[in-house]
This record gives sequence, structure tokens and C-alpha cells, in this order.
Amino acid sequence: MEYVKFGNTGLDVSRICLGTMGFGVPSDRWPQKWVIDEDQSRTIIKKALDLGINFFDTANVYSDGMSEEFLGRALKDFAKRDEIVIATKVFFPMHDGPNSMGLSRKTIMSEIDKSLERLGTDYVDLYITHRWDYNTPIEETMEALHEVVKSGKARYIGASAMYAWQFQKANQIAEKNGWTKFVSMQNHLNLIYREEEREMLPLCKEEKIAVTPYSPLASGRLTRDWSETTLRSETDQVQKTKYDSTADADRLIVERVAELAEKQGVPRAHIALAWLLQKEPVIAPIVGATKIYHLEDAVAALSVSLTAEEVAYLEEPYVPHAIVGHN
Repeated sequence: MEYVKFGNTGLDVSRICLGTMGFGVPSDRWPQKWVIDEDQSRTIIKKALDLGINFFDTANVYSDGMSEEFLGRALKDFAKRDEIVIATKVFFPMHDGPNSMGLSRKTIMSEIDKSLERLGTDYVDLYITHRWDYNTPIEETMEALHEVVKSGKARYIGASAMYAWQFQKANQIAEKNGWTKFVSMQNHLNLIYREEEREMLPLCKEEKIAVTPYSPLASGRLTRDWSETTLRSETDQVQKTKYDSTADADRLIVERVAELAEKQGVPRAHIALAWLLQKEPVIAPIVGATKIYHLEDAVAALSVSLTAEEVAYLEEPYVPHAIVGHN
């Protein structure tokens, strides 16, 4: 396993992050039929640790908090707290009625305590705003997050899925007021969705912000034949909204991934992840593993290298896509 500093911090993280959105039990608010139960998730988490992964990503909303519970119990049994890095997120609704979501002071202060209780830890290493809150002043959000850090409940703060101007505005306001700044951006980035290359990636590179892309394999579309389906591809409405409208344009890229994978004698996931790992300032793709081979493929991708010509070949068919996830 390779370990790198987390952007402009002294934090050490593995170059692969285990994403735990697939851990839990389906519910009315989280109807994902492809999630795995606690016994299965423990097997995945133990394997991740055995492979040297020390970076784990979850969110309060995943299976209504069950993902945090599964992750917390497994890490308590299998890992040393000081060696691992836990990230969780806040924004989406956690109950019915008012004050159920967003990034108000009330919500942030309430949800961090609930996340810590579910995770069974005194602190998280990284507390992430899951989306931009258009209904709360960013000053209120950044000051509340600063207080979470100063209280010892989080070591660092990060953000996810927003426009570059929003991210820059948040950090400028924090700097102006002497508050804690975002050190990471968890954004949507893969071979068939590269809109973040226009503004967000250059901004993060300039500011030494750690980038931890989600959906690095495009919900599996980069890893299988175009006609092949899975339970997730058939039932996951989120991935359908991400990729169905651009399927025709994306198909050629998927075919080129398969071509290079056959040429190198490796699984397609190796090629897709190798492309992402060579792109600055990506620190650690978030791999949402629900099977052991998902982890093994992700870690093995660290030893795969692509030539400049191969990178260009993979990128050449790309066409602009509508922005997904920022609103």
C-alpha cells in the first residue's frame, strides 16, 4: 500500500479509500437494494485493513446511519484508532419534519454528535459537508464547522460536490475570520465524467487541496461489457440519473478501457483507477467495495501505469456532460 499526505496537511492516508455507501439495510429513505449486511461489511472492512487501507469514508445518511454503525463496530474490533482515518458527512435529511437536513449550526451540532455515537468514537478525522446548502449563510456553516474542530470532535473539515466558486468562497470566508478551512474536496470524477477538470481540479491543485473522487468507476460502468447488468445497475436510481443521458457518448470510452485492459492483461477496474490515480491533485479515489475482489482490484491498480499516449487515447472521445451533483 502507498501512503501520502492528505493535501496540505500532515495526515497520512492510503491511496485507496474504502467507501461504505453500500453497507446497511434498505429503508424508505435509503431504498438501495444492493447494500450488504453487517456480516458481509465486516468481511470487506477486515480485508481493507489487511490490504493496508487506513482511510474509510461514510455519511450519516447512508442507510439512515447504519453504515456508520457497521463501520464503527468493525474498526473498533479490527483496527487501532490512531492509525486509521475516518471521514463522515452531513447535509441530507435524517428524519421527517423541520430541521432534518442542511448545514445550519443546529443541524451540524446535532448531527456530529449522532455520527460520533454511531461510529463509537470520540472524533472523526474528516467531517465533510455533503452538498452546498443554498438556504444557510456560508458564514454560519463555516463558523459551526470551526467550532466542531475546536471542540475536538473533528480533526479536519472537507466538502463535497459544489461549484469551484462556492468552494473558494467558503475557504476565503474561513480565512478572513480565522476559522478552520476545508482541506479536501470529494467530487464526482471518472473517465466518463470529467467536468471537474475545468475549474475544481485546477483550484485544488493551486491550493494544495486533497481530492478524493467518488464514483471512480462510474458505478461499475467502466468495469464491464456495455450490455452486462448487475443488481445495482438495474435498481440504483442515483447512477441512472448520473449516466443514462450520456450513455451513447460514454460507450466508446468504456470500450477503450476494455481494449487497454486486454492489452495489459488486467481487469478493467485497474485501467480506470490507474487513469484517476495519475491525475493531479487526486489523493485517494473512494472505492465503494461490496465484494472482496473490488478491493483487490483497487489496490492492484496502484501498480498499473499508463503511458501518456494511453491516457490521451482514453480521454480523446470525451464530450462535455451536464453538471451532476452540485444542485
